[in-house]
Amino acid sequence: MIDALFFYLFAGVMLTSGLMVVVSRNPVYSVLFLILAFFNAAGMFVLIGAEFLAMLLVVVYVGAVAVLFLFVVMMLDINFAEMRAGFQKYLSLGLVVGGILVFELVTVMYGDVFSNGSLPIAIEIANTTQLGGVLYTKYAFLFQIAGLILLVAMIGAISLTMRKRVGVRRQSIADQINRRPEDVMEVVTMPSSKAQNKAKAGAGSVDHE
Repeated sequence: MIDALFFYLFAGVMLTSGLMVVVSRNPVYSVLFLILAFFNAAGMFVLIGAEFLAMLLVVVYVGAVAVLFLFVVMMLDINFAEMRAGFQKYLSLGLVVGGILVFELVTVMYGDVFSNGSLPIAIEIANTTQLGGVLYTKYAFLFQIAGLILLVAMIGAISLTMRKRVGVRRQSIADQINRRPEDVMEVVTMPSSKAQNKAKAGAGSVDHE
């Protein structure tokens, strides 16, 4: 009974947030409603025992993607009124795509009807352990390839943003390693304190005479 109550609570808030993402006129509010929808989806994942997917949804999508959307929307001067001008033009295509998505969701939710009532057997292995076992054994090579692609994309993005400007002092690791001590240091021989006192005494006697 409590699980059903929480399910309808999370589902209702998530559907309302998703609707507000599309309906809201302020893009900042749309991103905030999107974050709320992600949190409620994570709560539904927890209810079905998929705690790893819930934390992944919060950390990756809420902590990175949605916050990135929010900063982009707030920093860029985007004319959203002009972007919404072609809404009526693509309304029919959007309805077709939306209908396909609804059909897929219904198929996933009631998939047991098409599988002669056979349901997966629950086992005692934790959800995170199962995902890790599959990811790092069967799909280990594909996982490494995906990480390599992301690394190349990150290096490419950094390289595109690095621009050489005149008059800007930059660190040169090669010059720092190859420089010699005699090029940057000067050894000066300082006289001792006794020699300094004698020099001062001699100068005082000369002035007195």
